[in-house]
Amino acid sequence: MISIVSAVFIVFLIISEFSLYRTVESVDKLSVDVSTGEKLQINVDFTFPHMPCSLLSLDVMDVSGEQHLDVDHNVFKKNIDSEGKQIGAIEKHELHDKNGGTKQELVDKDGKVVDLTNATTKHLDKEYCGSCYGAGPKGTCCNTCDAVRNAYRGAGWAFTDPGGIEQCIREGFVEQIKQVGQGGCHMYGHVEVNKVAGNFHFAPGKSFQQSHMHVHDLMNFDVSKFNVSHTVNQLSFGPRYPGMKNPLDGKIQTVGTEADGMPSSGMFQYFVKIVPTTYNKVNSEVLATNQYSVTYHYRGLDQAAGRGLPGVFVFYDLSPIMCTFTESHPSLTTFLTSVCAIVGGVFTVAGIVDKMVYRGTEVIRKKMELGKLG
Repeated sequence: MISIVSAVFIVFLIISEFSLYRTVESVDKLSVDVSTGEKLQINVDFTFPHMPCSLLSLDVMDVSGEQHLDVDHNVFKKNIDSEGKQIGAIEKHELHDKNGGTKQELVDKDGKVVDLTNATTKHLDKEYCGSCYGAGPKGTCCNTCDAVRNAYRGAGWAFTDPGGIEQCIREGFVEQIKQVGQGGCHMYGHVEVNKVAGNFHFAPGKSFQQSHMHVHDLMNFDVSKFNVSHTVNQLSFGPRYPGMKNPLDGKIQTVGTEADGMPSSGMFQYFVKIVPTTYNKVNSEVLATNQYSVTYHYRGLDQAAGRGLPGVFVFYDLSPIMCTFTESHPSLTTFLTSVCAIVGGVFTVAGIVDKMVYRGTEVIRKKMELGKLG
């Protein structure tokens, strides 16, 4: 009986030790970040249930002065309905050609390719020259609604009546104005920026630079109707590593209504502190990524003073401290040593128990022979 119990106990302890041997542990260490000249990859996946894709743009800028306005490289948009299902919108893809360059392609929800080549003017006569309606130098052609709006901005005029502009009517800009508050947008993808402090934001309206200021053209829109309620499906800076948890993933933010006594439109501001992170896997693979902490603030628009821009703004800064995770597990020699210790220890304890039982039974047997038992 002692032998059987000892054998079972040995097998149990060896299985437990083998499981511990197979377990990978992660040890973290802090150090000063000395990396230079690297790029920062921002992964975004946001859903705006009340903001059509045609009105939403993603802008990125940093303290070095580099700006990316209305980013569409490696960023995708899907028009969605109230249930989050894709509707008859198109989705943008970046494709690599055989020369190593990229080209854009539009794919509808049925997978059919839509030609992007001058899509808004290709049906017009080659000699067509659209009017700029008095804005811009004589002889300037404005063949698109954006061209007319840019000409108005250059002349310092207010673009207040798109319904009287032929190009805007043709391209459906007037319909876009009517779509405010109808339908939603799922925007996702990634963008690479300089590894310095900066910000990116999702906001409605055409963005441009004017007198060293970043401006969104909302002249023709009722700002109070822009509902920037959103869900942060994912926000990360770099690739994921095992056990990674991003504090904003799955975050749902909802704008109130005037009936609730809350601003019907406003600005969500996220202040992110990025911690550079290196993850050394047990197979010697090194993964360079980032963690972050975040605080956020919501501010209603001051419509009376005409200040503020509805949207979602993410301001990020980098920590000078780097966190390094290193995976490890016990060596084979450690495992074999533990197995030997288990076998030897159990046999030793079993031998002691066996001697105690043997001597006890011998004493009882002798007493029984002498008739002294009991």
